[in-house]
Amino acid sequence: MFDPVRLGEIELPNRIVMAPAAGPGSVQCRVPDEGMRAYYAQRADAGLILAGAASVSPLGIGHPNTPGIWNSSQAQAWRTVTDTVHRRGGRIVLQLWHAGRVSDPEYLSGEMPVAPSAIPCGRGPCPQAGGFVVPRSLRLDEIRRVIADFEQAARHAWLAEFDGVEVHAGDGYLIDQFLHDGSNGRQDDYGGSVCKRSRFLLEIVEACAGIWGAGRVGVHLSPRGDRYDMRDSDPAALYRHVARELGQRRVAFICVREHEGPDALAPVIRDAFSGALVLSEGYDPASALRAVQAERGEAVAFGRAFVRNPDLVRRLRAGQPLVPEAAPAEPLAAAGG
Repeated sequence: MFDPVRLGEIELPNRIVMAPAAGPGSVQCRVPDEGMRAYYAQRADAGLILAGAASVSPLGIGHPNTPGIWNSSQAQAWRTVTDTVHRRGGRIVLQLWHAGRVSDPEYLSGEMPVAPSAIPCGRGPCPQAGGFVVPRSLRLDEIRRVIADFEQAARHAWLAEFDGVEVHAGDGYLIDQFLHDGSNGRQDDYGGSVCKRSRFLLEIVEACAGIWGAGRVGVHLSPRGDRYDMRDSDPAALYRHVARELGQRRVAFICVREHEGPDALAPVIRDAFSGALVLSEGYDPASALRAVQAERGEAVAFGRAFVRNPDLVRRLRAGQPLVPEAAPAEPLAAAGG
């Protein structure tokens, strides 16, 4: 776990990745603040920080208190985060995100959430007690606009001096909604076959690679489809195709959020993908080590463990116990220089 590894063009000093699900709490006006700078600075000894999720546009918001990356003010604020992480010897990649139907007009200045099709994702954590609203199906010109939003967000991440970007294509959000036939009922070039349903993701990846180069672009997938009513008639065929296509585009890595189990599709992705794999969800130090030693992935991401243990890498290296999940998180220290 402490050996260096290369994810595309990104050199990691160790194989311990900070998962993007781990966040510092409130963000005012969608702009990263001092608390976020201190939070990530404390964890800069991770092999790689996946900072997320940053909305690519005001209509991509799905939750309160999440940051954005759609304008220059946000990019400037993120620059203070990356500067501090880099001064501490760390590496940090920004996760680019659009919530799609997993949102509510309350977050979108009264606008309706958008999706590949007008199919809601049922009940869930949203402002309205009755469940999520029925989203509006994106027109073809709007799909091109969303792809351009991801490209512009990638450009802002470049200006903020991240080490790369990760396209969020999992967890039931917009790109994931395009991938699954249970949420994508389109009959045009972005719906129907696995190839067409994958087109949205691949065009976004290509747009981001045009800014960064493919070797600094990663993709987040959650093949089990266990959030926000994700369903597909043949998930193995879907993720085999997606992994193969991402490999042909030579992206830096795929981060697979999927706990181990007999129905896991990470082995399918591993076989089809020619790049590096970051495994995520439910790993402890022992299972992470086994996974890396068995070459099931090049690195392992930790989420809750990093929230509770800002010094996670030091504890793992020293063989010290981790702060248990039931305990309060360790307080933030000043980020310093």
